[in-house]
Amino acid sequence: MADPQALRDLWLREYHPAPDSGLTLVCFPYAGGAASYFHPLSEALSPGVRVLALQYPGRQDRRNEPVRTSVDVLVDEITEVLSASVSGPMVFFGHSMGSTLAYETARRLEADGQGDRVLGLVLSGRRAPGTVREETVHLRDDAGIIDEVVRLDGTSAALLSDEDIVAMVMPALRGDYTAVETYVPLEGTRLRCPVSVLTGDADPQVTAEEAGAWAEATDGDFRVRTFPGGHFYLNAQRDAVNAALAEDLAAFGSARV
Repeated sequence: MADPQALRDLWLREYHPAPDSGLTLVCFPYAGGAASYFHPLSEALSPGVRVLALQYPGRQDRRNEPVRTSVDVLVDEITEVLSASVSGPMVFFGHSMGSTLAYETARRLEADGQGDRVLGLVLSGRRAPGTVREETVHLRDDAGIIDEVVRLDGTSAALLSDEDIVAMVMPALRGDYTAVETYVPLEGTRLRCPVSVLTGDADPQVTAEEAGAWAEATDGDFRVRTFPGGHFYLNAQRDAVNAALAEDLAAFGSARV
């Protein structure tokens, strides 16, 4: 196993100070996203909660590293990082592809006998693993992938009209779409920890039924909260989402006592 501090420095970003003891919120970015997306959330929850945001390979300060194109490979690496370099109880928060990674990482930790460390999951903008859609965005040309990102309102259309920016972000986008669209969940497994689902009422990627189907992924407590907006509803609903997260963190923590 690699040096724990080296793993932490490579994979995790901590933007604001928090107590050394207590709960850690681990944030999983969306396809094409980066750790910095969670900077405002970290600021909102500091100093009461330690917020660590994952930085996947192939973007920002890791842009020269190969992008991972498999959920299983990413989960293997993330599980090693969290096992080796994060102590104490954790809650996972993922958006879109990040929800899939958060779910699979929690499942892996439970299978490895570390499930007691995961107090709960907050999953946003992603349908449950038991629901299936045929998606082939990763097979499109660059313009086709950009069209999908703009459709979901993930990045400014003006920004993505810059050829240099497109060239910089395209490897991560294509690799992440490849990973999540070729992901095959393991059937017959259920988490023990509680799951809270956040979803936008106009998200083309997640219907109300697909969001509710996350109930089948856990034997723990389950709830769904719906916000106005599309796939990136949480940008416009930042305060409400932060409040929902704070509520879930308190509930998960109190249930552990």
